[in-house]
Amino acid sequence: MKDSKGLAMRDYTLHERTMGRILAEKAARIPDKTFLLWQGRAWSYGELEAMTNRYAHGFEKLGIGHGDHVAVMLPNCPEFFWACWGLGKIGAVAVPVNTAAKGELLRYFIDQSDAACVIIDDEWLDRVAALAPQLDKVKRYIYRGPREIAQCGLATAGLPVHALADLESSDASPPPFDAVSYDDTHLIMYTSGTTGPSKGVMCPHSQGHAVGRALAVDFGYGPDDVLYTCLPLFHGNAIWYTCYAALWADAAIALAPRFSATRFWDEIRASGATQFNTLGAMTNIIWKLPPGPHERATKLRLCMTVPVPKEIYAEMQERYGVTLTSVFAMTENFAMTRFTPDDPPDKAGSAGSTRGACELRIVDDDGTDLPTGAVGEIWMKPLQPGAMMKGYYKMPAETAREFVDGWFRTGDRGHFDADGYLYFVDRKKEAIRRRGENISAYEVELILSRHPAILEVAAIPVASEMSEDDVMVYVVTKPGATLTHADVIHFAAEHMSYFMVPRFVEFIEQLPKTASEKLEKYKLKQDAQARRAELWDRERERIAVKR
Repeated sequence: MKDSKGLAMRDYTLHERTMGRILAEKAARIPDKTFLLWQGRAWSYGELEAMTNRYAHGFEKLGIGHGDHVAVMLPNCPEFFWACWGLGKIGAVAVPVNTAAKGELLRYFIDQSDAACVIIDDEWLDRVAALAPQLDKVKRYIYRGPREIAQCGLATAGLPVHALADLESSDASPPPFDAVSYDDTHLIMYTSGTTGPSKGVMCPHSQGHAVGRALAVDFGYGPDDVLYTCLPLFHGNAIWYTCYAALWADAAIALAPRFSATRFWDEIRASGATQFNTLGAMTNIIWKLPPGPHERATKLRLCMTVPVPKEIYAEMQERYGVTLTSVFAMTENFAMTRFTPDDPPDKAGSAGSTRGACELRIVDDDGTDLPTGAVGEIWMKPLQPGAMMKGYYKMPAETAREFVDGWFRTGDRGHFDADGYLYFVDRKKEAIRRRGENISAYEVELILSRHPAILEVAAIPVASEMSEDDVMVYVVTKPGATLTHADVIHFAAEHMSYFMVPRFVEFIEQLPKTASEKLEKYKLKQDAQARRAELWDRERERIAVKR
């Protein structure tokens, strides 16, 4: 296998694409090569193999084995890799949990995934401890933090609590490879619900490796590269489109705790990063930072932006000295299209072409193919085995609904140009995209509807000044009830993730509906757009929401 520069790369057959087999091969071939840079320390591929083996055996000592589900609520840190990839080596299933989740949504993630164990960082310990009495399926907890186990507040109902660091003391030898197949579920990653609850995407071992292989080959990543990410590892962008890509290229990962505009360029320079990814508003935030020579005093050569900002494509490349790339991708599948360093500049703004990864169709609401240039829903069919999800966990009806004669309905809309380049337009599904997070309007509505004074609520996206969306809710109060805009915000902040909390709130006597009682959200969107300057805005009211 060769990358886009024609350089030889180690390839793996489909049956070799398990975490155990690939990490063992890396450790045998490049044991001293740096894998991870984190807060001044480096870990090699040999150390990665040893640590994931230790964790794998440590999990087995706790009774966790093949097919068991473990919720992982950790920040960006080396232990995220040791835990998730160690679980993969014994055929257990890691369930990365969005660290902003709390209350009912957090309970849903842990319970719906059938997690028998929860790994929890001290930062979010109180959230899980408050829910522990309701988590009937959880049999044990594993804690990361400075507190003594007896003082960490998880010892409820007599369940055992273990220190995550204790797993490091186990055997460093590899677990048996034959116990795990490329088709075994490795991750359950929750994607935002649209007309229902969030869905757990069952990702086989081979899926993430299909992503890593495609990016390493088409973007030209190699052993000298350092791929930087400050995006959360529980999201597909960071774990697959940075970490798995680096893994396939024998490259290094520079990991930061989170995105910080003030620290961004310092972290890029200090790590020697040659590549980074941006999502939506992050691109605009970086672009609006004061320019200066520090932006070019780096080793950067590539940046993957989703989407490619056509209006400033040339200016970004000139200002930062990088080549821009992009993809069209979903948690359910892989990089369906890729805009590579070799694609012509006049295709900027597109998500690239399929490059043999899948077939794509643009269809209307009846499933009829549309001509070149016409905007419709994007349907896809994979051409490579093992590159896509196995389905939504415990949601067979939802899984079946997304497929039509083998074609997966992405719920996104776009169009092709005459050369087969895909241009993303918008989301057909009712999801709100805010600063890199997909937000379920349904879940915002479900949580707010639990307020005793609220009769009905509708959540919609409102275009943000930073690109992507802000969340707005239209609220119908119960007869005789009194409620302020601030009351809605405070209730939301208490019961949902910070990024889901609405920015705009409007009280309305009744929601617009059809004769069959279907909500006409397009009317609400038109109203919000027309009266945006008049809307009650929590940012203008200086109401801060804590993470």
